[in-house]
Amino acid sequence: MVLRGYVPTSEETLQTLAALRLQSLNSDFSTHAPFPRLEELFPPRVLRARLLAPCPEPPPKCRGARLRAGLLAGGLWGHSLAKQRAERDQRLRGRLREEGASTMAAIVEKWKLLQGMGRPEAMAAYVALVREWPGFGSTLFDVDLQVNSVGAGPQRLWLGIGAKAVSLYKPGEPEPLDSFCYGRISSFGASDSSTFRLSVEDQDLLFETSQVEEIAQLLNTYLASMGAHRPPQQQEVPTSPLGADPTVQPQGLCPVAGSWQCPPPAGSFGS
Repeated sequence: MVLRGYVPTSEETLQTLAALRLQSLNSDFSTHAPFPRLEELFPPRVLRARLLAPCPEPPPKCRGARLRAGLLAGGLWGHSLAKQRAERDQRLRGRLREEGASTMAAIVEKWKLLQGMGRPEAMAAYVALVREWPGFGSTLFDVDLQVNSVGAGPQRLWLGIGAKAVSLYKPGEPEPLDSFCYGRISSFGASDSSTFRLSVEDQDLLFETSQVEEIAQLLNTYLASMGAHRPPQQQEVPTSPLGADPTVQPQGLCPVAGSWQCPPPAGSFGS
């Protein structure tokens, strides 16, 4: 999940995590040790995000000029644009290689500082760093928020379902935009095969997602693990073996970890 970019943290911490992974895999630094590729240690999307920035929209007169040039030049203009794109992509690949080499060098320097650390220590330090993210242990789902309390949307978000609460994250941000303990959730379920509805007190949240059933199943599993009933007024939920085996967890973006250590929140659904 770290390599896929679903644990939001600083680049410095990501480099330290990569160094700890190397220490766990290869023990102390050595030029003869097998060396993984960078993408096996560090999330590639972080490097790309550092280099890629949204291109500003050209002013109207520039767009008009390019349109006139396109009409005049026809196929020649299209060929020129294709050539420019190819050159831009080649420059980007070159910059990615440079940034990758620089990042790998920084990781190796951090690896050297871990000399003498055993594999169990490296693994424990790795997990301790990841646990610093407040959302650790949540299962994350990619969703598009369609409707919220002020009528805004759609908005791409992470829907995090944890042992104590349901949280909404802006992708890449460590702190949630909002969190709802289970006691605040009045109902949930599927509006249709691709829309999940979550009713929190006086507001309804609609999420467009391809994992409606998985989200509903996980929410039911957490409620069952707390000995709670389903919320009242629940909408139609896709049929699934929710009660067959509560130990079977659906697959989101992050694995569920340590949920048994969290007591049910105050005000959660009960008998």
